[in-house]
Amino acid sequence: MNATAAQQHEVLVLGAGYAGLSAAIQLAARTRKRGDLRVTLVNPYDTFTERLRLHMTATGQETAEMNIPDLLDGTGAGFVRGWVTAVDAEEKTVRIDDDRVLRYDTLVYGLGSIADTAVVPGADDHAYTFNSPQDAALLADRLTRLDGGTVVVGGNGLTGVEAAAEIAERHPELQVVLLGRQEPGAGMHPKAKAHLDAALARLGVQVRSGVEVVKVLPDSVELADGTGIPAAAVLWTSGTRVSPLAAAAGLTVDERGRVVTDSALRSVSHPDVYAVGDAAAVRQDYGVMHGTCQGGMPTGVHAALSILRVIAGKEPKPFRFGYYHTPVSLGRHDAVVQFTHPDDSPRRIVLTGKRAAKYKETVTAAPWATFARMKKVPASGALWPHGGRYTRTRSAK
Repeated sequence: MNATAAQQHEVLVLGAGYAGLSAAIQLAARTRKRGDLRVTLVNPYDTFTERLRLHMTATGQETAEMNIPDLLDGTGAGFVRGWVTAVDAEEKTVRIDDDRVLRYDTLVYGLGSIADTAVVPGADDHAYTFNSPQDAALLADRLTRLDGGTVVVGGNGLTGVEAAAEIAERHPELQVVLLGRQEPGAGMHPKAKAHLDAALARLGVQVRSGVEVVKVLPDSVELADGTGIPAAAVLWTSGTRVSPLAAAAGLTVDERGRVVTDSALRSVSHPDVYAVGDAAAVRQDYGVMHGTCQGGMPTGVHAALSILRVIAGKEPKPFRFGYYHTPVSLGRHDAVVQFTHPDDSPRRIVLTGKRAAKYKETVTAAPWATFARMKKVPASGALWPHGGRYTRTRSAK
């Protein structure tokens, strides 16, 4: 006989990114035949955001639309569409759209991150971002209406590199300028960096390193040296920020607002709250993990397993993760894949060209097969679709 609603352990998962969706599917699939636990996933949209493809969306390319309720189908997890507007960690409640309150016994906090447009004046008002497919589509619309001119990509990290290459390839009539403090691919092996530099040059991307944008205007950007660059459009990819909701709820956060966790991914101040993905400050032997898709899914799965162990009266296992690779698209038919040591430092092994592009596409598409496997049987592999090395317990029993 199923437990009554009053007897059910309520687990709320906030955010349906790679980490949150992994947590919800893994936890619900493992407990769907039980009647004492209910999993509810909360997200503002009912479609999944493939962040790894937003540079394609920004250039008008069609990508598959993933419906979150369909991805949850068969797991027993519920779905609530709405914006999280407040978390009360003492009362164990979450406010949705300011007019609905959900209670929880255990919370999985996975609200992710967005582009930090607050750091530079004017960026929030005048720059495009990859914060959502809708934001990327706005840039795509702008680019199609330009007959010429300059597109400035602020931030020459990997997101900026992929965006600059994609825009330059799809819109050869536009001049693409990639700006940043460091050189693109600065942390890569020289062979990988050389291929990246050559690809950007081939596509006509003008790279300016050692510069800092101090202001974004409607038709230009202003640099720290006092010079300016005219811009018909500005894409901001420099840095990220997380939601202030965790700090406002009284959870212990780091200097960037990420929830500080213990080794099992529990909040150090509120152990009934687990933090996953970009929203979490997860410390490993090599330091605090940086936000990448390859680390997101393992944190979600590990949080689910930790929750089950705690409910069963057992101690959760420590989370252990090492990086495996850094795949970077350079247009549709070129890429570079930098294989890494677990601490994300570069190895000598590098893949380039069409083989790398195929590899990147395989990695990008891999989560859907992984989610499908999670729904049928508990995942047991150590190598994850985005490439991370993840060591964990194989059973929640």
